[in-house]
Amino acid sequence: MTGRKDTKLWGGRFDRPPDERFDAFQRSFAFDRRLLPYELAVNRAWSRALEKVGVLTAAEVKQVHAALERIAQRIQSDPAWVETSDAEDLHHFSEKALVEALGPLGWKVHTGRSRNELIATDFRLFVIDAAAETQKAVVALAKALVEKAEAKLGVPMAGMTHMQRAQPILLSHFLLAHVEAFARDVTRLRAAAAGADACPMGSGALAGCAFPVDRMAIARELGFSRITANSLDAVSDRDFALDYLFALAGIATHLSRLAEDFVLFASQEFGYAILPDEYSTGSSLMPQKKNPDAWELIRGKTGRITAALFGLLTTLKGLPSSYQRDLQEDKETLFAAHDQANGMVRVAAGAAAAMEFNAERLRAAASDPALLATEAADWLVRRGVPFRQAHDVIGQVLREAERQGKQWTRLTLDELKKISPVFERDFLEGPSVESALAACSIPGGTSLESVRAAISQWKARLEQLGASA
Repeated sequence: MTGRKDTKLWGGRFDRPPDERFDAFQRSFAFDRRLLPYELAVNRAWSRALEKVGVLTAAEVKQVHAALERIAQRIQSDPAWVETSDAEDLHHFSEKALVEALGPLGWKVHTGRSRNELIATDFRLFVIDAAAETQKAVVALAKALVEKAEAKLGVPMAGMTHMQRAQPILLSHFLLAHVEAFARDVTRLRAAAAGADACPMGSGALAGCAFPVDRMAIARELGFSRITANSLDAVSDRDFALDYLFALAGIATHLSRLAEDFVLFASQEFGYAILPDEYSTGSSLMPQKKNPDAWELIRGKTGRITAALFGLLTTLKGLPSSYQRDLQEDKETLFAAHDQANGMVRVAAGAAAAMEFNAERLRAAASDPALLATEAADWLVRRGVPFRQAHDVIGQVLREAERQGKQWTRLTLDELKKISPVFERDFLEGPSVESALAACSIPGGTSLESVRAAISQWKARLEQLGASA
């Protein structure tokens, strides 16, 4: 058998070696070696497919599989072997390792296939696993928030809109609002995994494989549920990577909002939250400081995740059909975004679980009579006053109280009747934090019963989501 002595994947057509700077510039093994486990799995499946079409014998396939197993073991036991390799990319590394182990038989494994479909397949397998890993982390964070909501059930707080106090809600209701957002993230993670769940093997460089390999058998062996439908699209499609980055960007955005809430709550101006020592740092100058660095870093790292999404969108937006080398830029930032997002989620879960709340301060803020204005308007509505008129009347009540420099609940019945004859003595006895909370008893509301039911539902749902990740 004739052939080159080295295992370079593309050098036969060239007379001169590549420029050293360009050669270093175009190499990707420093980051795409992360996909080596998937590359080895694809080699196993592909060699079996080649046996079925007569390219490899059963004995040769057995040798290939044994060599792949030895390569996988060495990767685990000898990291320096990988780190010091001069391979151009992970495909070069795996083929070179096979040739070193098997001689020319190692070259035969590449029959009928292209690096274009290999990287698309490896990358899809990574995204499927990465989405499952991230889902487990997000579910763990949601569980920490639900557990905290259950532990603090009954503690009221001042709900806010426009950063202004609005209506009383339960602290548990506030925490569960964040759980809802993270649950939507799980939905997006699942969608990203489903989008990646199609096997490109058999697509060749763009036109398809010239050997009649069983694509569905390859897909099943690798864990895919289906094959890609068009070979040209298959080697260039990176929508699954965009889907995953979009899911990560959603997670990061929701983490940033949670972080912003807790940074505010931990400030002396709010005093709602007590920062745990384990997730805080101090000042190098001011001895009294305890800073919410865990939450601030989570908030700050969100930019990295969204940047990765926009970076890949920008890379893809001007590409012609089929594979282009620009697509080498799809992995490094996605890997980094995956690592950063998972670190953010895990730190957030620990910090949320360790967070304590100042129940007295929260209750005091919720007890501000101004937060009962909506309930006061509802009192008038229940006595037949149209809501828009009731809204106007209560506005006049608040304005009169401000004019007198006292809380509106301290106005006398005579003063109230000057504004509207509908007022009765029970109006002054009715509005309270407890009654305002109890009034919102519909599903999704902030009453004690509604929130208790939501906690129960979330505990069951998160168990299912955790088991399915």
